[in-house]
Amino acid sequence: MKHSCTLHSPRIEHKLFLFLSVLLAGLFAKAETYNLTLEQSIEIAKEKSYRMLTLQQDLRIAEFNLKSATSRLKTHVDLTLSLPEYTETVRQKADSTGVFFSVKELTYSSGLTINQPLPTDGNIFIQSGLSSYMDYYAGMRSANMSTRLGFRQPIDAFYGYNSIRSALKNAQLAYERSNNALKREELDLVYEVSSAYYNLLSLQKGAEIAQLDLERQTEAFEISKNKYEAGLIREVDALQMEVDLAEAQSNYDRAILAQNSSVNSFKELLGINLNDSINLSSNLDYRIIIVDVEKAVQLALQNRLEIREQEIQIEIQKLNVKQQKVNGMIRGNINAYLEKAGVAMPGASTNIPNSIEKSYTNFIDRPYNYGIGFTISIPVFDWGENRSLVRAAEARLKQYTYNKNQVERSIETEVRNLAASINSNLKRLQLLEKNVLVAEKSFGITLQRFSDGDIDSQALALERNRLNTAYTSHLGAYISYQLTLADLMRKTFYDFRNDERVE
Repeated sequence: MKHSCTLHSPRIEHKLFLFLSVLLAGLFAKAETYNLTLEQSIEIAKEKSYRMLTLQQDLRIAEFNLKSATSRLKTHVDLTLSLPEYTETVRQKADSTGVFFSVKELTYSSGLTINQPLPTDGNIFIQSGLSSYMDYYAGMRSANMSTRLGFRQPIDAFYGYNSIRSALKNAQLAYERSNNALKREELDLVYEVSSAYYNLLSLQKGAEIAQLDLERQTEAFEISKNKYEAGLIREVDALQMEVDLAEAQSNYDRAILAQNSSVNSFKELLGINLNDSINLSSNLDYRIIIVDVEKAVQLALQNRLEIREQEIQIEIQKLNVKQQKVNGMIRGNINAYLEKAGVAMPGASTNIPNSIEKSYTNFIDRPYNYGIGFTISIPVFDWGENRSLVRAAEARLKQYTYNKNQVERSIETEVRNLAASINSNLKRLQLLEKNVLVAEKSFGITLQRFSDGDIDSQALALERNRLNTAYTSHLGAYISYQLTLADLMRKTFYDFRNDERVE
């Protein structure tokens, strides 16, 4: 039995190869290459990071809430329409007889309300309505028309708690808190990106150091191989060189693997496509920054958002104390209204236009209705319930004040230690720069001595390890110096590199 499979024919394989080539070319065509400095990485993260996009939406929420609270002070107009409303049911008379009667009616109605809140927590309103009713059981139609101008004012708003102003103040504080949270998270993101950038740079430099070490060890291995073949060194020394070369190769392979893994994490942090390529600037230049500790502390106490957040919490709690106190005060309302109304009495032969016309005529002829009242509520005895709640709110207020003082002390201690660390890291970095120069010269001399046969492979290995340690220590000091500067910037809202405030 013969089997044929066209999938593996040359023509099909050629077409499949072309298709895959076009597909891969399309994928790689969309990929971008980023040659990044630290500043460019930070700007990309601010623009594309999901974390920042989420925080920006939080700020928009607070902004809309503030707009809503502000709109509460403006005139509101509401219109209601029933076009029509049909009812067929059974109702009970509101008297002692309890007689039930059937209802079958059709209603057309409209109502317009214009309400103007007052800064004093009261309001002025105008209500105007027109209704027409058809009672099918009685076979009669009626209508009414009314317009009312009203006023309401709580008296405790003058000496107690004003809900409109308090709501506006709470919305303003919430917006400020969200805005501050966005600023703080932005600086935290700057530090996080800086940390990830320097971590990746460290791994990138580590791979370069491992590559240099591999090249040096390869050169040393070739020298030892030639010397062994010439009978100038022992076999054990040649074998040790081979082992050291294998170790150098293994270190280089692991450094490349760690670098690739860190690259993917860095792309995710910045919010860029994982198919894109990243090249970091390998320049290790730096500026000498001497930080004035007292200036740093003063800037931190002025600018740190944690302190302002504690102040916001204190302001909110003061409003809560005031709101709780008013529950134990004499409260009252002033109400007044002036109304004009007209009624068309039920008629058997009246249609909608006629009933409305009659109600309007009655509206013109009928005298004004009006009313005014002043009601008060006096708390007499509550077994100290409200007083206890007020004292609890006042104790909470003191607690927030203590928290603010504690935050200020913690910030001062933190900034002092950080500023001292920066100055110490700078001295260490300058010292290790010299150490690298000395280690490079020493290794060059040692390699020449090994080539001349003055020392063995063990001495060369020790000098090589010393040079690698010098490179690694210098890189760590450089990164520590840069990160502590970035940390101080987010802790003081001040850029000491460029001597300017961070906006």
